[in-house]
Amino acid sequence: MKSIQDTTVLHNGVNMPWLGFGVYKVEEGQQVEESIHTAFEVGYRSIDTAAFYENEVGVGKAVRNSGIAREEIFVTTKVKNPDQGYESTLRAFDESYKKLGLDYIDLYLIHWAVPGKYLDTWRALEKLYKDGLVRAIGVSNFQIHHIEDVFSICEVKPMVNQVEYHPLLTQEPLLRYCKEQQIQLEAWSPLARGQILGNPTLVELAEKYQKSPAQIVLRWDLQNGVVTIPKSVTVKRIKENADIFDFEISQEDMKLISGLNEDFRTGLHPDEIK
Repeated sequence: MKSIQDTTVLHNGVNMPWLGFGVYKVEEGQQVEESIHTAFEVGYRSIDTAAFYENEVGVGKAVRNSGIAREEIFVTTKVKNPDQGYESTLRAFDESYKKLGLDYIDLYLIHWAVPGKYLDTWRALEKLYKDGLVRAIGVSNFQIHHIEDVFSICEVKPMVNQVEYHPLLTQEPLLRYCKEQQIQLEAWSPLARGQILGNPTLVELAEKYQKSPAQIVLRWDLQNGVVTIPKSVTVKRIKENADIFDFEISQEDMKLISGLNEDFRTGLHPDEIK
């Protein structure tokens, strides 16, 4: 991975950028549009939103007004928990589709594995995929047992699993499993909502590589084969988060970072979802 333009290839042949721009808690309207505009200027070509974030209108507007060819931009959104189920997911997709105002969506995810609903939701995603409305489909916050449930009924395997992933939550069994199943793991909250940036090991490595602790963590993601989507609304941080393609962390230091794991979550455990 030498450039922000570099991509991973999903198991259906679709190219997905290794580095994306997340917009969780970025306000609809001017804030999200300006943040994405800055991200595009820096070189990002992947935008991750969700119905739950309530900023799909601004995301779509920013993409349409970017002056960048649509096929060069990768847009992800997600169906929120109350809308899960077969027919309700199809309706929810229609709403997201209209809000985004794009001809197609690159990746559509189930946001969480809602018990009793996520299998019907997956069937709806398969229909959207077969109908050509989305280029790829996947899941978010799924544990191994959730994915195996999907495998028991699916005609199309998930292409992506987006989960909380950072040095304090390495989820190594899940990462290995997804690699074995050709499911691309993707990290949300890759900086643990800022809670790891003062970690002494990361600070020391940042000095060694002449990078920031955030850049060390994001590079660690990529070298582990994990797509990552940091979010920020400040120009300095948006640029800093993208400046991770001019160095490489040694294998010894990669293991050192992975050794920070504490199974610490900033969000809910997927099995706690009702």
